[in-house]
Amino acid sequence: MDFLDNHAHCTKYDGLVSAVAAIQAGVIQGSALGPASYIVTAADLHPVFGGNRIFKFADDTYLVVPGDAMNTCKDGIAHLQTWTADNNLRLNREKTKEIIFSACRKVQLPPPLQGIERVSSLRVLGVIVNDKLTAADHVTALLSSATSLLYAMRVLRLHGTPTTSLNDIFNATVVSRIQYAAPA
Repeated sequence: MDFLDNHAHCTKYDGLVSAVAAIQAGVIQGSALGPASYIVTAADLHPVFGGNRIFKFADDTYLVVPGDAMNTCKDGIAHLQTWTADNNLRLNREKTKEIIFSACRKVQLPPPLQGIERVSSLRVLGVIVNDKLTAADHVTALLSSATSLLYAMRVLRLHGTPTTSLNDIFNATVVSRIQYAAPA
């Protein structure tokens, strides 16, 4: 409890130190211990309805509601909102998104949830997932990123970067991005 209570912050710049400000958040965003403290804080966060699932990664939370239980979505979000308030956190409505997975385009979608943006693709742990569960959006983003990185490598080569260094850069950037989550 001592670690989770009585946080404060000040900034030192150019020899000057700001006043100390109390931090009221239960989990401090941007700190090295933020993800671990969120995991401890979120240990008691569970879905309200049996078929729903909650996945927690670092400081991101995903509420997954099966299609046959869509009527529980609004209450599930309300539960998350209450839980965050009870744990001195805040549900960031700007980052809260709804995605409905459907292989069939003819499915009648329910109206969007009030105040929550409905999206057709979502970045989850660095992988772009779309509402059709295809890899198309992720592959497109990878190709765009790889093209930019290859251009940067061409500039490095023109400025005399050795071939062995270019190989290392290529493996560390392009190959690693392509291989990330490839088995999935």
